[in-house]
Amino acid sequence: MSATVDQQAPDFTLPDHDKNMVTLNSLKGKNVVLLFFPAAFTSTCTKEMCQTRDELSFYNGMNAAVYGISVDMPFTLAKYRLDNQINFPLLSDFNKDVITAYGCKYDNWILGLKGVAKRSSFVIDKEGVIRYAQILENASDYPDFDGIKKALESLK
Repeated sequence: MSATVDQQAPDFTLPDHDKNMVTLNSLKGKNVVLLFFPAAFTSTCTKEMCQTRDELSFYNGMNAAVYGISVDMPFTLAKYRLDNQINFPLLSDFNKDVITAYGCKYDNWILGLKGVAKRSSFVIDKEGVIRYAQILENASDYPDFDGIKKALESLK
C-alpha cells in the first residue's frame, strides 16, 4: 500500500546523520519534503541530493523542511553528507519501516538486494496531509522537481 495524496502522512521517528531522532509529527506547522533515495554514493542519488542542496533556498522560502531518506546507516549518511556538502538532514530508515509505510520499497533491486527505497518524493502540508506524491519504479529516473516545487507553491 502506498501513501497517497490527500491522506494523512504516516508518522515516523528516524535517526538523522548525526544520530538525532526526527519525528514527522513534530514538524506540523511547516511544509515537509521527503526525498527517498536508494543508496548513498550512487550517481543518480548524488545528483538528486546535490540539486536539492543547491536549491535549498527555494525550499526555505516555501517554509519547507527537506529530508533525504534511505536505508543506509546513519554513519554512512554522515560521510555522504560531508563528502557532498549536503545542507539538509539525511534520515536512516535502516529497519525499512518508513519505506514500507510509504509504499516505496523495492522487494528486489539490483544484485539481488532487497528492501531498498524507491526514488520517491512526497510534499506534506502544515497539517501533515500529503499534497504531492511520486514513486518511481526505475532507480535511474530523476524526480519531478518542478512538480515538487509547484506543490509547495500551491501551499503558500
